[in-house]
Amino acid sequence: MKLCIDTTDQTETKVILTKEEKIMNEVVLTREKRSQVVLEAISENLKSQQVTFEDIDELEVALGPGSFTGVRVGVSVANTLQFLLGIPLNGKLRSVEPVYE
Repeated sequence: MKLCIDTTDQTETKVILTKEEKIMNEVVLTREKRSQVVLEAISENLKSQQVTFEDIDELEVALGPGSFTGVRVGVSVANTLQFLLGIPLNGKLRSVEPVYE
């Protein structure tokens, strides 16, 4: 299973749990202090699927573009989980639609 963390957006934070590239569950936070409660979102996501941290075998984190603080929080959480669980961590750039004026 892979846990994906995206804290790059200023309006929402996403924590997605996938298995064999299929989404099992997605928690989207749209309230204030989104990136500050990312660990709560991870815990909620895992509990809803009756999954523990030991069941996670890969991590992915969004690297941006986005809010500097949000990216920093997401990467810090992902790095900490990678260190504690001893599993692979991949960074992925978020795809952004170009804005034309």
